[in-house]
Amino acid sequence: MAKTMLTAVLIVLLNVLVGCHSVDSGKSQLVPSQAKRTPSSVAVKVPKGSEVDIVEQMTINRQAYRQGLEALIAHYHRTGNNMQLAWAKDELKRLNKIPQYKYIIEASLAGPKLKAKASIPLADYMYKDAVRLEKKAKRLIVYVNEDLLRVALSQYNQLIRQHPTSDKIDDAAYRAAGIYEYFKDYSIALLYYQRAYQWDADTPNPARYKAACILDTHLSRRSEALKLYKQALEKEKLSKDDKEFVEKRIAELTKSGETIKESK
Repeated sequence: MAKTMLTAVLIVLLNVLVGCHSVDSGKSQLVPSQAKRTPSSVAVKVPKGSEVDIVEQMTINRQAYRQGLEALIAHYHRTGNNMQLAWAKDELKRLNKIPQYKYIIEASLAGPKLKAKASIPLADYMYKDAVRLEKKAKRLIVYVNEDLLRVALSQYNQLIRQHPTSDKIDDAAYRAAGIYEYFKDYSIALLYYQRAYQWDADTPNPARYKAACILDTHLSRRSEALKLYKQALEKEKLSKDDKEFVEKRIAELTKSGETIKESK
């Protein structure tokens, strides 16, 4: 008897939970999934040009969407329409939770042929300020301010974009690579380390060593890593520990390569 009653109570609760919506939730007003995918009569301009053009237009559209919701919220505040006000606030809240990517990778766009050669005071200032922000983001041992770290990253990229001849672009690329590595975006970090020594073959930063470590440890491209380890040993000033590590990995990877060749 008790089991039967418990089952009945559970069924009732389930029906209540499934069928229960808050009053005036706007569930009936949600746009159907099919309508979201159907082209509207109002054409949205999507450029057919370069990646940069498409991303720039998308960024404008993002801002327009947000501004439209904010305008609706302000309108419903003025008119006292609390039901639609709640819907607009809910949509804006959900919009704020959607990840938004930048898509443009400055080091890829800039290419490998830039030369870090000119002393540009504004670029020097931008670099120092970005370093300051990066250090501030990492100031606490147990907590990293990742939003502030992204601000620093944006500033390194802005320096590269706006001052492509600055003698700070290799340093900016190296520091940016470290941030990408922190976020575990290893392919992007590798590209930025590569740009550091491509843009300045004599860069004081151990960029070849860092690139080799990523290739070796995270991307399993060990033949490329071996070449860069050798170059790092020859061209870069490494700490004693780093130098010992590189020598050890060169020996291990060389031996591993010979074993593979023999097995073939």
